[in-house]
Amino acid sequence: MLDHLEYAAPKVKTIAGAKEDWELVIGMEIHAQVASEAKLFSGASTQFGSEPNSNVSFVDAAMPGMLPVINEYCIEQAVRTGLGLKADINLFSAFDRKNYFYPDLPQGYQISQLYHPIVGEGEVLVDMEPGVARLVRIERIHLEQDAGKSIHDMDPNMSFVDLNRTGVALMEIVSRPDIRGPEEAAAYVLKLRQILRYLGTCDGNMQNGNLRADVNVSVCRPGQYEKYQETQDFSHLGTRCEIKNMNSTRFIQMAIDYEARRQIAILEDGGEVDQETRLYDAAKNETRSMRSKEEAHDYRYFPCPDLLPLEIEQEWVDEIKKSLPELPDEKKARFVKDFGLSEYDAGVLTADTVNADYFEKVVATGEDGKLSANWVINELFGRLKKDDKDIEDCPVTPEQLGEIVKLIKADTISGKIAKDLFEIVYTEGGDPAQIVEERGMKQVTDTGAIEAAVDEIIAANPAQVEKAKANPKLAGWFVGQVMKATQGKANPKAVDALVKEKLGL
Repeated sequence: MLDHLEYAAPKVKTIAGAKEDWELVIGMEIHAQVASEAKLFSGASTQFGSEPNSNVSFVDAAMPGMLPVINEYCIEQAVRTGLGLKADINLFSAFDRKNYFYPDLPQGYQISQLYHPIVGEGEVLVDMEPGVARLVRIERIHLEQDAGKSIHDMDPNMSFVDLNRTGVALMEIVSRPDIRGPEEAAAYVLKLRQILRYLGTCDGNMQNGNLRADVNVSVCRPGQYEKYQETQDFSHLGTRCEIKNMNSTRFIQMAIDYEARRQIAILEDGGEVDQETRLYDAAKNETRSMRSKEEAHDYRYFPCPDLLPLEIEQEWVDEIKKSLPELPDEKKARFVKDFGLSEYDAGVLTADTVNADYFEKVVATGEDGKLSANWVINELFGRLKKDDKDIEDCPVTPEQLGEIVKLIKADTISGKIAKDLFEIVYTEGGDPAQIVEERGMKQVTDTGAIEAAVDEIIAANPAQVEKAKANPKLAGWFVGQVMKATQGKANPKAVDALVKEKLGL
């Protein structure tokens, strides 16, 4: 929790039913693929997009006699994630077998952690808008191996199985039911993704399935959630349904909204919501039943006989903690404090480590936090968006942009000239200071030359002079005309002062 960034909890999302109002209660299970070159229990590659069934070891294919061997780096990544979420790290954890049968699960079971997960309780602060955030509690993070992929659209009569993903390490990050609306759910996924990317423990690529969400949705009457918070008794909440394998924040919001309204309609008709697992159909914008919700005993969990319990040392955890990067909340708070930025601007700049690093390099050269932020967010990001480019492909280096900021701050160039200079650097490259010198772009600070231009404009427009004297706001017209006459090179502050002086305002 960051004391120097104060926030209030967002209002709870209320949905009006036909008879009464209802509130949403949402918990999420995020499956994050561990950023590792090898799988959890084998040395096979985790590279995405390889030829089907080309990244499969004998262990992944469950060949007889093959035994799993723990990938230490995957354990380290899970610990790093736990520390980044301010969670408890369990020095003792163990793997279990979760038994179910599916064509893309060669073993007939998944190695997971039910009874002794590697990471305990943590928290995520989910920003909704400046000064408004929801604290979502993390219940646990456990490690497990991913299943393969069944492909049903290659042939009308057959299904195919690709085992490349089989055995890839997943972190299942389980939240408490602290999320209270579709927008919060989407923001939670994005915040968690941001933290994981900062930590380097998951690339968060939702299109590739590297980050997927199971969304648990229920509804309750106003006041019931507060009773649950007081007692932690789930009987105060409604029956939940789980929407599986969501990999789009937009679809997550649409699915939650549909599912909540479906449950409200059932309850208001006097029915009961069945606890079940459902799938979201984006084309029809509806959820449909997949299977009744299984409990732990349905999977016949038992300790994995092929793996000893995992015991790690506190000293090792402490070493990992020392190597943690500055995380988004801390970085945002520092940008607000050190550079005098608004919370919104700091949030934009810390959305990604690449953006934040770029900005800090601009400030190092330009020596002005607010001005640097303005140029990075408005001019640079705006131009990159227009050209459909990422900051990694930006033709302007942070040092070049910092030099432009420095020239503005020193009154060497005006803001208008700075935009022209930015365009030249963006399209042609070059040293900004040298371009200004060679192309005569320096700002005119000679008051004599500016005064002559002001006198000329005033003398040529007597009618406008009378209007400005009657309405001082119209003095800006003269400033604009002088700037135009000097091709934007006159110092705007000097022009403004002289215009007011000459007009007697």
